[in-house]
Amino acid sequence: MITRAVRRLLAVLLRVVVPGIRRVVPADRVVAPGIVLLVVAANVVGAGVVTLLLLGVNGGSDADSPTGRLVTAVAGAGYLVLAIPVGVLWGLRQQRQTNRWLWAGRAPTAEEALVALRLPADIGRLVAVIWAVAAVGLGVVAAVVYPEPLVGLRIGLSVVLGGVVTAGVGYLLVARAARHVTARALAAHPPDEPRTLSVRRRLLLAWGLTSAVPMVGLILLVLDPTGQGTPGRFTALFLPGVSLVIGLLATLLIARAVGSPLRELRRAVQRIGDGATDVRVVVDDAGEIGLLQAGVNSMAAGLAERERLRDLFGRHVGDTVAAQAMEQGVELGGETRTVAALFVDVAGSTGLAQQLGPQEMVGLLNRFFAVVVDATSAEGGLVNKFEGDAALCVFGAPRTLDDAAGAALRAARAICTAVGEAGEVEVGVGVAWGDVVAGQIGADSRSEYTVIGDAVNSAARLTELAKDHTGRAVASDAAVQAADPAEREHWVCADEVVLRGRSEPTRTWVRRG
Repeated sequence: MITRAVRRLLAVLLRVVVPGIRRVVPADRVVAPGIVLLVVAANVVGAGVVTLLLLGVNGGSDADSPTGRLVTAVAGAGYLVLAIPVGVLWGLRQQRQTNRWLWAGRAPTAEEALVALRLPADIGRLVAVIWAVAAVGLGVVAAVVYPEPLVGLRIGLSVVLGGVVTAGVGYLLVARAARHVTARALAAHPPDEPRTLSVRRRLLLAWGLTSAVPMVGLILLVLDPTGQGTPGRFTALFLPGVSLVIGLLATLLIARAVGSPLRELRRAVQRIGDGATDVRVVVDDAGEIGLLQAGVNSMAAGLAERERLRDLFGRHVGDTVAAQAMEQGVELGGETRTVAALFVDVAGSTGLAQQLGPQEMVGLLNRFFAVVVDATSAEGGLVNKFEGDAALCVFGAPRTLDDAAGAALRAARAICTAVGEAGEVEVGVGVAWGDVVAGQIGADSRSEYTVIGDAVNSAARLTELAKDHTGRAVASDAAVQAADPAEREHWVCADEVVLRGRSEPTRTWVRRG
């Protein structure tokens, strides 16, 4: 079990420090032990650094004392042995709420999530307090046991610098290792304001660990009040070496903390730009980057909702009308357009409804209208409205077609052929050509795109004639004459009829065969 825990810790530590390694997500029950081991390791390393730094100072002065060194070292080791378990228990007690919901495998409450988000800051403060007590205690001990009391000040300041480095590195390590906990807390309660250090403060922390602390250490050694003078060769080489190592670690941690989420956000934004609306990024940062992650998720959700509404809008009014409305807005009014109107109606629908029942009738009409929509869309037309068991289709508005009349006639033939092959219903299709008023009709709060004119009325009247014709499609002479000559070959001239509501006869054409 110990070996497995060590392997888990090493995997987490490698994932934190080394870019590109296989992703390791600690299970909920090993998050707290893993973080404890990370903090303990950081404190032990910090203590070792301070010890080597103090031992490396030139011991040739009057202030040097083997006895003082031994007593100070024993006091430091004893404090370390006592402070580490006390600090661990203190830290676990601070985060007992976090451990409770992690071990229970449930979502945290709002208060528990807030405590979990404070985990890196709480650990950093805890380490700072432990090292501050160590600085005061060891400084007092050294002042008593060394011949030169000012040695205590030097040792105290060295411990303070070591504590600053340990607290800073501990904060960065815990912030990286606890991203799993942070992500779960933020998933249950999305962030509304930063709960951790901003990017600017993280960069300032990196500057402090890599530049400020080492430089202050060198300055204090040069201005040593104990009279040792300039630092020895070992110290002059050791302190910059520690600075390089700590600086590399801190830079890697901050680069991963900032760079990895930004790369994921870049990929997410690119996918959104390509049209994907199901994009979601994991919110695993409690600061500014986390707010950006949540903002991208909100943007993607809003675009998905907009796309869904546009799809529903297009289904109700047609894709062409929907696109025009979104580009130009919706304004009441119309314009005169020359169009081909196609009207299709089911013959004997009343008897069918009584025979089949409501559910079966609806299914039948849906299959029939699917044929109408496919045939109309294939020719660039618009299914303007469904009227019970009938449909009005328009060719030439709102989108202009090169051969609107021919498109309507081809769609009429396609509808008749498909319906005949299905054999479920009998229909009549009428096609007329002429000027209409096309536009948004209604009120400011409710309107629809429609066409009004003689061509629409004529198409509806021709549909009644088509129900009694074997070809099931009748077109006006104006529609056939306006069509491409190749399309006319599929139509045969028929009788002149006086349509209902008209005084003049209308010459008609019927579908050949």
